[in-house]
Amino acid sequence: MSKSTIEWTSKTWNPTTGCTIFSKECDNCYAKTMSKRLQAMGQEKYSAGFDVFVEHLSELNEPYKWKEPSMVFVNSMSDLFHKECNIDFLKQIFEVMNKTPLHTYQVLTKRDVELLKLSPELNWTDNIWMGVSVGSVASVRKIERLRQCGAKHKFLSVEPLIEELPDLDLTGIDWVIVGGESGSVNIRPMEKEWVLKIKKNVKIKMFLFSSNSGGV
Repeated sequence: MSKSTIEWTSKTWNPTTGCTIFSKECDNCYAKTMSKRLQAMGQEKYSAGFDVFVEHLSELNEPYKWKEPSMVFVNSMSDLFHKECNIDFLKQIFEVMNKTPLHTYQVLTKRDVELLKLSPELNWTDNIWMGVSVGSVASVRKIERLRQCGAKHKFLSVEPLIEELPDLDLTGIDWVIVGGESGSVNIRPMEKEWVLKIKKNVKIKMFLFSSNSGGV
């Protein structure tokens, strides 16, 4: 666990690490860049590199140690619904979240098909928020599968927003985060008009413009 500089959370928790390219929003993945830095610093957890999905059993005890209520971004350096995540380990992660209602867990995925397929096997307690990444027109389809999953609280991470999106149907969506691409090389620009187009469909209390791009 570590304190987070991401504006919409307070801590990050990574019971798995590693991921693979899934969509064009992934082209300048901040987590891949960060993983390389951590690997170069000799951090054992990232020794396998970013392209290898690794489950970290030792991380399952961490949330039980936190005494203050926290907003926790789950897997800022990976994706719980990656095809290589073992369903039994995924259930163990959910059990930890179920047993620590003091904290609110923000789970974010790009893999909406896996989310919907595995959703019936998971225990969606009130403290688990589920989100999908929607930064391009091709990703808008994910919203409907998010609506169908068992999570009681649902959100969109529209970051990195790399192109103008059509008017979004936000029925059943509780929170929308919008942000541009982070980094310093080959960053794709985000236009103000794209953000305003999304905001007009969102209640103010549901909308957050993030200057950080975070998440997988």
